[in-house]
Amino acid sequence: MNDQAHFPASPELNLANRLHKKRAHAPAGSMLRMSGGDSSLPLPPSEKNKRPHTWRSGYSAVLDIGSTKITCLIGKGEPNGMLRVAGYGWRRSAGVRNGAITELQEAEAAIRATVAQAENMAERTIDKVVVNLSCGHPASRLFNVRWPIGGRVVTEADIRRVVTEGRVQATVQGREVIHTLPIDFTVDDTEGVSDPRGHLCETLKARLHIIDAATTALLNLETVLNRAELRMEALVSSPLASGLSVLDADERDLGTTVVDMGGGTTSFAVFGESQILHTAQIGVGGLHVTRDIARGLGTSLDNAERLKTVYGSADLASDVEDEILTVELLGNDVPHFEQISRAQLGRIIRPRMEETLELVREKLDGAGLGMAASGRIVLTGGGSLLDGIRPLAERILGVPVSVGRHSGPGFTRSVRLGRPKNIAGLPEDTAAAAGFATAAGLLFWAASAERPFSDVEFREAAPTGFLQKLVAFIRERV
Repeated sequence: MNDQAHFPASPELNLANRLHKKRAHAPAGSMLRMSGGDSSLPLPPSEKNKRPHTWRSGYSAVLDIGSTKITCLIGKGEPNGMLRVAGYGWRRSAGVRNGAITELQEAEAAIRATVAQAENMAERTIDKVVVNLSCGHPASRLFNVRWPIGGRVVTEADIRRVVTEGRVQATVQGREVIHTLPIDFTVDDTEGVSDPRGHLCETLKARLHIIDAATTALLNLETVLNRAELRMEALVSSPLASGLSVLDADERDLGTTVVDMGGGTTSFAVFGESQILHTAQIGVGGLHVTRDIARGLGTSLDNAERLKTVYGSADLASDVEDEILTVELLGNDVPHFEQISRAQLGRIIRPRMEETLELVREKLDGAGLGMAASGRIVLTGGGSLLDGIRPLAERILGVPVSVGRHSGPGFTRSVRLGRPKNIAGLPEDTAAAAGFATAAGLLFWAASAERPFSDVEFREAAPTGFLQKLVAFIRERV
C-alpha cells in the first residue's frame, strides 16, 4: 500500500488533485478559463452528443447508382448507434453516364442483378429503396424567407408555411425540389434559432438551403426503377450522403467540405453549423482519367483502368522514373506490347486530376460561404483511392484563392481521406471502403427515425371538405 494513504490530505489538496485529473482527461479545447486567475474548469459534456441515435424499426434498402458501379445495401440501425449491413451487392454500371440514365434496358438489368445479389445475402426481398441524386444537374441555392406571426406562439404549421414559401420561391420550370433544408431561423431580433416552435414573436425568418434537379432526368430514373420492380422511397443528394458517412459531428459543425470523387462526376458538399450549406457537381471523374490513359497509350479501357488502379499516381515521386510497365496495345491481330515508365503513366493522369481539383477550388471559393468553406477538406469516393491524391489536393485546395476577412493570408485548408464510419458488414476489403461512402450515407439516411439536417418532406393530404378547400384556395393566393 502507498505510504501516503495513511495521511489524510487537506481539502485544498484534494480539490487540486481532482482538478488535475480532470485536466489530464479533458479533451483538447474543452477548458474554460476563469477570469482573474490561472484556474481552469472543464466544460460540461454535451448531452446532445451523448444521446444514442434513434433508428427506424426493421430493415432499409438503398441504391447508389453511379457511372462506374451500382451498389445496393440492405441493413438497419443497432441500439449501440452502429449501422449493420445484412446484405450488399455491387457490379459494374451499365446504361449510366455522368450520373444520369442513358440506356433504360441496360440500367434496369444492372440494377436488378445488383439488388438480387444484396437480397440473396440478406435473405430477404425489397420493393423500395432510397436512391442517390446525381442526375439532372443538381443545383444548390440559399433563400431567406419572412413570415408574419403577429405576436403569438410559433407553431409547426408556421414552420411549414415558411418552408412552403421558400419552395415556391425556388420553383423553376422544368426542375423539381429534392431537399428543403432549414439552416436556422430568426425570431424577431434573435438569430440562430434552430427550432422556433413555442417562441413568441411578430416575424419569423428562415434561412433555407434548397437542392433541385431537372424533372425529366428524375422521371427517367423513376421509370427504370419501376421497370426493375422497385419504388423510390426518397432521393438523397450524393455528397450529402457521403458527408453523413465520413464526417463526425464536430467536423459538420466547425466547417468541412466533402469532395466525393466518383467515376463520371465529382461532387462536393460544404458543411457548417451542423448543417449542409452548399453542394455542387462537376462533370469530370475517374472515367475521364481512364479514357485519357487509353488514348494516350493506345490500349483498351479495361487495361487503362487496371493501369490506373494498380500503378497510377496523381503525384509521382522521382524514384519511380526507372519503374517499367508493360502495356498491351489496341487494334492488333496478334497481341502486341509496349513498355513505358510508371512516370509516363503519371504524366497522363496528373493533368486531369489537377483540372478536377482546380474546378472544385474555383466553385468552392466562389460559393461565398466564408469560414465554412475555408475549413478542412475530406476526400472520398473511388477517385480518392488514387495514389498521391492527398498531396496534390493539399497543394491545389490547401490555400483559398480568395483572400478576405474570412480567409486571411496564410490560412490553409487541411486535407484528409474519408472512409465510412460506424458501419459494420461492408466488404472486408477496407482499401475500397471510400467507394462505399455514398451508399453508407444513404443507409444512415434511410435507417434514421428523423430526417438528418431537418429536411422537410411534403406529403400533405389534399383538403377534402368544402371549408378546407376554401381555406387552401385562399392561402395559395394570399
